[in-house]
Amino acid sequence: MKSQSDMIQVATQAVIKASKICLTVQENLVSEDSLSKKDRSPVTVADFGVQAIISQELWQAFPDIPLVGEEDSAQLSKPENRLLNENVLKHVQLINPDMNEVQVLGAIDRGTYTGSSKGCYWCLDPIDGTKGFLRKDQYAIALALIENGEVVFGLLGCPNFPIRSGEYQENRNCVFKAVRGRGAAMAQVQDNELTEWQSINTDSVDNPSDAIFCESFESGHSSHSDSNKIKTLLGIEKPSLRIDSQCKYAIVAKGDASFYLRLPTSPGGKDNPDRYVEKIWDHAAGVILTEEAGGKVTDIYGEALDFSLGRRLEDNVGVIVTNELLHEQVLGTVQEVLGM
Repeated sequence: MKSQSDMIQVATQAVIKASKICLTVQENLVSEDSLSKKDRSPVTVADFGVQAIISQELWQAFPDIPLVGEEDSAQLSKPENRLLNENVLKHVQLINPDMNEVQVLGAIDRGTYTGSSKGCYWCLDPIDGTKGFLRKDQYAIALALIENGEVVFGLLGCPNFPIRSGEYQENRNCVFKAVRGRGAAMAQVQDNELTEWQSINTDSVDNPSDAIFCESFESGHSSHSDSNKIKTLLGIEKPSLRIDSQCKYAIVAKGDASFYLRLPTSPGGKDNPDRYVEKIWDHAAGVILTEEAGGKVTDIYGEALDFSLGRRLEDNVGVIVTNELLHEQVLGTVQEVLGM
């Protein structure tokens, strides 16, 4: 196996290529009425295309390391989805002209690894934030390396994310990087190359009334009603930041918000057999980014997220992401509101 530095370099370049395919798909396929007409085909093309590009890049450099990916090619192989298949191939070939249809489908299907508590594997969410992608707002390409159940480094490609706080109309397309024990950083993509990495850290807010709170744009992903109760109890009056995807982790990691909650949308916690169980690709890269920036991530029980149980976080419920200074107070308030 090559060195960790080699792995980070290859993975970073793969994410940069994937960001390019996302921007190309948005330019070519996303229309103003894509979201209102519930036309998910553009983001579906990007999902498959990103997984194909990143999977191929990683496999060529590290053929012995498996991949946990969100997608497989079964949908593309159906006769009624021939146009979708052709669109995926066309956009992949804009980035990697040497890939043919068989190679694209094969690369996508390398993402079917089930995960494990032992050994090393990649974990990929090709497009995190479907509706953000269709709104041309926030979405993320999330790639992490997991070793013996622990996330050892992570990358977030955020093509619509600003390089500096508050600049949401220019200087977009950032990559965030975190390596276990070596901190977190961000850089901007310019002409398919990265600018110099800049270290990032969570904020130093220790009074919740001074905090900025970040939550999911979609209420189906996290209980907004419970979030509002928590804000009231913590004395937070500032407007919440509602955005899609693991960009929320990035916002906390770089100090633009003090905490982020992903609360269960159904009662009962671990005792609810029908509860939603989080997928590892929705959190792996974001968790290490926040932790290496000085933050803390647990579930609503105060337990660390357990990435050793396969493709899902079977032993965790909800997610609480903070700058660490606020964690115990936010956790206690969450548990009070949820009746724990």
